[in-house]
Amino acid sequence: MRQRLLATAIATAVVAGLVTACGAGDAADSKIHLTIATFGEFGYEDLLKQYQTEHPNIVVTQHKVGQAAPHHKELFTKLAAGSGLDDVEAIEEGYRAQVMAKADKFNDLSKIGPADAGPDRWLPWKYDGGKSKDGKLVGYGTDIGPLAMCYRTDLLQAAGLPSDPDGVKALFSSWQSYFDAGKTYVQKTGKPWFDTSTQIFNAMHNQHDVGYYDQNDNLVVATNPDIKKDWDAVTQAIADKESAKLVSFGNEWQAGFKTSAFATTVCPAWMLGSIEQNSGPDNKGKWAVSSAFPDGGGNWGGSYLTVPLQSKHPKEAAELAAWLTAPQQQIKAFVAKGPFPSQVQALQSPELLNTTNAYFADPKTGALYADLAKKLTKAQYKGPADGQIQDDVFAPALQAVEQGKSAADGWQQAVAGAQKAAK
Repeated sequence: MRQRLLATAIATAVVAGLVTACGAGDAADSKIHLTIATFGEFGYEDLLKQYQTEHPNIVVTQHKVGQAAPHHKELFTKLAAGSGLDDVEAIEEGYRAQVMAKADKFNDLSKIGPADAGPDRWLPWKYDGGKSKDGKLVGYGTDIGPLAMCYRTDLLQAAGLPSDPDGVKALFSSWQSYFDAGKTYVQKTGKPWFDTSTQIFNAMHNQHDVGYYDQNDNLVVATNPDIKKDWDAVTQAIADKESAKLVSFGNEWQAGFKTSAFATTVCPAWMLGSIEQNSGPDNKGKWAVSSAFPDGGGNWGGSYLTVPLQSKHPKEAAELAAWLTAPQQQIKAFVAKGPFPSQVQALQSPELLNTTNAYFADPKTGALYADLAKKLTKAQYKGPADGQIQDDVFAPALQAVEQGKSAADGWQQAVAGAQKAAK
């Protein structure tokens, strides 16, 4: 999901070269023309210009859309058709399992990529996430989404709640304490505590060892007690009027930041840019990021760069993907747009650790998220329809409860929807 789930799907082509089709123009000017398809904000615009300056024989065109879902729909359509894909295709974590099921349609980057793009570059669990079940390296890791909690210091103060870093640790120590603080906030102010139930549920769900699927790709939505426990907790918070009932990344959600419609929001690293953009200059310094996260944190989001077999220039495409996912470039991407690096060297870099974001009350965001990232040792396994179940099943079911459907009926809607999506 990340910051890339912008409300408005940007159907644009950010053209770094003068061509729009894979391989077009090669014969005419003797240069190698590459294309890269991304979604949301990878932070690659300036980097692609740099790459072409350093590689004068290469011309790169970036095709960029605003949301992950339409990007992946087009990717799978073109995979099935056998043509039309870019030389480098980005994939989001929630769709990774679907891509890995079609690993035979992608190049093995361990065989065609440069030698310096080895496993030591990435956090071990991130590197392993780029491999298919038979060990083929399908994707180079780009970013990760360490979980923090963002909150409005002024709104917490107005409700008589702690707003300093040490004080909020108690509020955010567990989901129980978080929802208890929310009840107090609602009672004191009459306003919602968090923006949307889907964000809260997704963060809770991503903390578990087992999510919608087990390791054998069996759907376990109806039998996984952790999912039902999360559902009950979030729907109870809805009943307690803690939710602003906004649709994630929608227009009203965006406006809610400016109008102080809620006091807290789940804050993976990629969310910082959205908060600043949507809250506007008048709220500068009012938002803070807490490294304390209910029940210990986790990861939400992250992507990979792949090279489909359809590419006419697989070696050059792999070299581009490897360069973009090198520590130096991923640090620049983080500074530009917020996607947090998954590379070991980047997480140890003074440049990253000293990165600040002046919009927030404590601007030391680089060091904060690096510390959270180092605590991550594994990522939840994602099954074949994981992304679809999250975006198209549980999100609508939770929104239905927010609009008046009973929690029990909403749960049945979610279970039935997940079973249908998994067929």
